[in-house]
Parts: sequence; structure tokens; C-alpha cells
Amino acid sequence: MTGLVGAERGVGEFAVVDALPEVIVVVFAAVTHLADPWFLFALLAVGYWFAGDEVAGSPRRAGATAIAAVTCAYAATALGKAWFAVPRPPGAMPPADVPTWLPTLLSGWYEAQVLSDGFGFPSGHATGGAAAYLAIALLYDRLWTDRRRYLAAGAAAVAVAASRVIIEVHYLVDVLAGLAVGAGTVAVALWLAGDPRVRRSADADPSAGPTAGLDPAPAFALAAVGSAGAPALAGAGGPTGGGAGAGGRGCTGAGGAIGWRLVDGAEPSVPARVAVPALAVTGGLWVGAYALSGALPVTLAATTAAVVAVVALPALPGRVEPALGG
Repeated sequence: MTGLVGAERGVGEFAVVDALPEVIVVVFAAVTHLADPWFLFALLAVGYWFAGDEVAGSPRRAGATAIAAVTCAYAATALGKAWFAVPRPPGAMPPADVPTWLPTLLSGWYEAQVLSDGFGFPSGHATGGAAAYLAIALLYDRLWTDRRRYLAAGAAAVAVAASRVIIEVHYLVDVLAGLAVGAGTVAVALWLAGDPRVRRSADADPSAGPTAGLDPAPAFALAAVGSAGAPALAGAGGPTGGGAGAGGRGCTGAGGAIGWRLVDGAEPSVPARVAVPALAVTGGLWVGAYALSGALPVTLAATTAAVVAVVALPALPGRVEPALGG
């Protein structure tokens, strides 16, 4: 613990939260799923695989860069949690105060949302949500208008951040820091990828669009390096989420860098006949990685393989079909 962020860092936010109707809290327990890592990576993978020229000038480069930006955000979260090492609010500890009117079928789900261990600063959901939705708004630059994209991204990020406070698993300062870290890591990732809007390059060709020359490999590499430092900061033991969790995020960065080497960035969208079985395979690898989180080498191998498959998939039809005479 550095002492820069205190264990008691509330500003009275939970007095406001406790006055809210229970139904509002339950609704925000559902809203928080909008920044669950599984949801964000699924959303980003779908965009990366299926986006067309009507969404971004170079949809594969845009999509891969968005994934890289979020891996950087999670790496920054792991580093922050390990460095500051401050606990979550008391409300995140058991037992959960489950509304009596909630159906039994939903009680277990609700309890899983409002109980959380590990360190609390910054909020991973706020960081990941801000990074993902801002990256989507910036990189899928032909979708809607700029104003609509940024408003939608801001609304989603703020709703997720608010949900973490309303279900009392984070203090207000945790989510504000998360929003700032998420936005900051997107800026860094886009700079590393060569986005002319961030680099303010005079040599950029406006007719090519901002995504034409993006290279997400440096951002993936940064995520891998950053995540590798989290376990060292956390030390041995402790509920940091920094051991297997940070290692898995490091493998996300490493897997992304490896997968991108197999892609030239100009591939068309992935056909459904390829995407559906690939989704089953990568989903199985992700589930296996979490199920075997106690076996760190297996977790790291499964996570790396899943991310390599996700990022390399657009190149698969062009390589396999000619070999099969298709």
C-alpha cells in the first residue's frame, strides 16, 4: 500500500445509494455486465470479425486496435490494484443483502454481482468500460455520426461506473480513477498504433482515413509487459487478482501480438461458417482458462491460444480455402 489512496476513501456516496429503491440497485447490478471482461472481449471480437467498410475505413485494423487498447487498460488496472493495494468497501464483503422479493433463480446471480474480493482502486469495470466504448467510438469512425458515437460511449461508460458504486463494490473515487485510466490508456494505445489523430502527423493522408495505417502490435506488447509487472508489485499471495489474473491479461497482450503477425489487416469480414465454430473453440478455451485458474501454466496457455485464435481468425479463410481448392 503506497498511502496515496486510503482504505477509507468514501465521500458519503453510500448514504445516497442506501436511499435508493431496491429495484434500482437490481437494475444496476445488471448494467454492470456491460463491462464484464467476457462481454467486452466478445463485443470487440464480433466487431473485429464482422465489421465492414461502412463502419471503419480499415475494419480489421480498427478492431484489432480496439482489442489492444482494452488489453492495455486491463494491464493498467492490474498494475494500479497491485500498487495501491487498498480494499473494497465493506458492502462488497459477505453476507449479501439480497432483496426478499427477488426470485430464487435470480438470488444467486444478484449475490455474485454485489460481492467482490480483491483490491478496489482503480475499478476494473470502469477502466475496461471506458476504454472499450471510447475505442469503439474513435475507431469505428464511419458508424453513425461523431456526436452519436461519443454520446453513446460516454453514456455506457458512465452507467457502468455508476453501477459499481450503486452495488457498493467500489467507492466513487475508484470509478472516477477508472474512467480516467481507461481514457488515458486508449490515447496511449492509439499513439502506439500510429493513429494520426493522436500523433498529429502532418504526413497523414486524410483520404485514407485514420484507421488505414494502424498497427496494434506495439499496444499488445505494452499490455503484455505491463501485466507481467503486476504480480511483482503485488508480491506473493493476497487477494489482488494479480497472479493468475494479471498473467492471463499478459497472455491476452502476447496472444494478440502473435495473432496479428498472421494478419495483413486488409482481410474481409469473417464468414459465419468460420466464425461460429471459432467462437465455440475460443469460448471453450476461455472457460477452460477460468476453470483451471489454479493451474497457472494451463491458464496462461489456454488464454494465449484463445486470443491468438480471435486475432488471427480473419486470415484463416484466405489461407484454408485455397488449400482446399475452394
